Amino acid sequence: MRVAVVGSSGSGKSTFARRLGAVRGLPVIELDAINWQAGWRDLNTHDPEDFARRVDLAVAGEAWVTDGNYSRVLPAILARATHVVWLDYERPVIMRRVIRRSFLRSLTRKEVWPGTGNVEVWRNWLDKEHPIRWAWDTFDRRRARYEETFGGDRLAHVALHRLRHPREAESLIVRLGREAG
Repeated sequence: MRVAVVGSSGSGKSTFARRLGAVRGLPVIELDAINWQAGWRDLNTHDPEDFARRVDLAVAGEAWVTDGNYSRVLPAILARATHVVWLDYERPVIMRRVIRRSFLRSLTRKEVWPGTGNVEVWRNWLDKEHPIRWAWDTFDRRRARYEETFGGDRLAHVALHRLRHPREAESLIVRLGREAG
């Protein structure tokens, strides 16, 4: 089983992926952890070839769960995926989650990705690239892109699971946990 978990920033992709990975015994590939280097330097912008290479290596295995939305690497992930879980929640759900997450991260100053030294700080909350603003600004565009990507039969080889509410997540994890393969 190779599962790509996608959705808006703050939708719960990492949490869903970790939970499914634990239930299925699958390695979890957090694309943000590959992308973000020390000092908030992102490979996707500064070294896109290295980012793509690292992701290709990570998804070369026969079983995994990825979480992330990077358009540069998503086609390669989807080409190998057997399942896609699209966390397509409404904007108020997303915003509550991303604000809560940012608040807790800023309060605890816990390193976001171990070994990077990257912590969330209050002074960055109004930046265009901050997760709260990013989630708001990209919400409609991301939803439209996924509507197009998952429409039609281009990804006929993939079992698509589009979740519209967080309460659907646990039952899908249980169902996928029981699925053979």
